[in-house]
Amino acid sequence: MSHPCSDRPAATADTLRWKKIPVLDAGFVCLVDVMGDDGSIVQAARVSYGEGTRRVSDDRTLIRYLMRHRHTTPLEMVELKLLVRVPMDCWRQWIRHRTASVNEYSTRYSIAIDASQATAPDQWRLQAASNRQGSEGRLDEKAGKELTEGEDRLQQLARTTYRRRLELGVAREQARKDLPLSTYTEAYWKIDLHNLLHFLHLRMDEHAQWEIRQYAKAIGEEIVRPLFPIVWEAFLDYQVGATHLTRLDREVIGRLAAAGRLPADEADFLQAQDPEWAALSRCRERDECRDKLVRLGLLRPAPGER
Repeated sequence: MSHPCSDRPAATADTLRWKKIPVLDAGFVCLVDVMGDDGSIVQAARVSYGEGTRRVSDDRTLIRYLMRHRHTTPLEMVELKLLVRVPMDCWRQWIRHRTASVNEYSTRYSIAIDASQATAPDQWRLQAASNRQGSEGRLDEKAGKELTEGEDRLQQLARTTYRRRLELGVAREQARKDLPLSTYTEAYWKIDLHNLLHFLHLRMDEHAQWEIRQYAKAIGEEIVRPLFPIVWEAFLDYQVGATHLTRLDREVIGRLAAAGRLPADEADFLQAQDPEWAALSRCRERDECRDKLVRLGLLRPAPGER
């Protein structure tokens, strides 16, 4: 059955299949197969909406409505299968998204991939002071050079040790145990479009680890965007570029507006904050609310803050 938007995305899929998009120093993502396009989502939605909606809603308007109101089932009708090569430490974060079907390269049966992620001297990140799982700033390049040289020696030793074990007949399942987490692995990863967009929303975010952000950006910008241009546009508008306001956020804004304190300064914000936040010396929810108000232009940023 033909449906709207089918010709161009099909041609794009043929162009993208098995095209390895480089990520990091030795990684990649590539499209293996895709089922559906923007038109498939429209088709699935109109099964429940009925043919009559064609007269009042074009494809773009309908997809944007679905995305805006979080009607996710039509997006679940579309699936993508990817082949990815990714460092094992990054893959540990990736595999936490349990909404995909996965088949990973097995080092019990096959020789480990002879590639490890290397870190350039100017790319060693410092631990964030306010976020235990994040980073901020970079180590100076001189110290970074020392770490990069040490990393290279460590990776070479691990690889040499691994190969020697194999030469002596040690079982692959045991020989692999001292390979570093920087070693690349490969996996087939099949996921529906709704859950893929959720993955991209989380992993393209500036708070995600830099390495996995590069993979998410490659998948989103190089694969999803050309295959699903209407969905991608709505995704950027309603998820990536959106600001979610909680009830407490709205109440803070309401108190500032009632007091005629918009845009507000820091003292105004602290006066209008939720009473439960005021009792805390550190409050992540208060900090998040403050950041939202700054982005919305409702709170003046502190000096030196963008």
